[in-house]
Amino acid sequence: MNVGEFYGGGIYGPDVKPRNVKAHLVYSFANRSIETNGILVMAGKNGMSLGKHSEEDETGGKMMEGQYLKILIYGAGVIGSLYAALFSKNEHTEVSIYARGHRLEELQTKGLRYHDKESMRIADVKVMDAVRNDDVFDFIFLTVRENQLYQALEELRGNQSRTIVTMVNSIDDYKKWEDICGKGKIVPAFPGAGGSIDEGVLNAGLTPALIQPTTFGETNGKRTKRISELSKLFRQSHVPYQIVPDMHLWQLCHLAMVVPIADAYYESKDPENAGSDFRLMSKTAGKIVRNMKWLKVHEGKLSPKKFYIFTVFPKCVVAAGLAITFKSEFGDRFMYRHSMKAPDEMRELHGQFYGYVRKCYRRR
Repeated sequence: MNVGEFYGGGIYGPDVKPRNVKAHLVYSFANRSIETNGILVMAGKNGMSLGKHSEEDETGGKMMEGQYLKILIYGAGVIGSLYAALFSKNEHTEVSIYARGHRLEELQTKGLRYHDKESMRIADVKVMDAVRNDDVFDFIFLTVRENQLYQALEELRGNQSRTIVTMVNSIDDYKKWEDICGKGKIVPAFPGAGGSIDEGVLNAGLTPALIQPTTFGETNGKRTKRISELSKLFRQSHVPYQIVPDMHLWQLCHLAMVVPIADAYYESKDPENAGSDFRLMSKTAGKIVRNMKWLKVHEGKLSPKKFYIFTVFPKCVVAAGLAITFKSEFGDRFMYRHSMKAPDEMRELHGQFYGYVRKCYRRR
């Protein structure tokens, strides 16, 4: 067993604010568990799960004990289907999923099928082909691609639900989103998941908690009642998560890394084996290092703090790490598959990120 001590936000990332600034980390190779501030993340044979957590939020208020949450997953792709399946296992929730086209027909006739270990299961969810304004949910999870975001927000313009959790890869202005769907409704977030839908069956999983848990936070960075409610929902559903005070900064840093990674796949003559092209890996490493150094100077900090490694490690070390990651099962499931299935989205995000950089330069 290795015992270490660190400062910052604890296991879910340095942007999480613990009650005690000093946190203790215990990592056990025997059962692959991590404990900090009374929160236990277990990565056993049954997947990630979370242990006991206080029933009070950071302000001391009680958190939705015994309440029954109505949840809508708006978008039935890989991400939406996975979170719908995970939430449906939570006895405190009633889960609906909105789909259209071929995916809607699939769900209506065969259900939301997903792989669970060695077997295939059907999630206990309600399939919807329309969302009316008076269909009120405690949380609407918007799980669409970035280039589908505005259409989805327009469709939800008149809906009376109080919170829309936008699990979308974007550095857009949150105020523009709220101008459409209503002030105070948006909780920006990012999924910690990936995979594919093969012949109508979901084959996906959560990313390891130490790499990228589900990430969210209020647009103003405050700890609110609904943030506490979301936290409890994720804990009860065994979904590792982190709360960050500045989602825009987090998204910027995320794009600074994933845009060059996607670009590498598109530039490669053999995308599936891109990790074997060390010249390409070196070029990709250079882009990531340059992006992170620029953000550190321009924004004053990086989020999460683990990204500081890109400002410290030599480019050759980063390139070697990228090559290993590209060749790994993780790289195939969480990087390659999405990049190849969503090139339009990733190229749009490329334009967003470097457009943001150029805009900042013009302001100087």
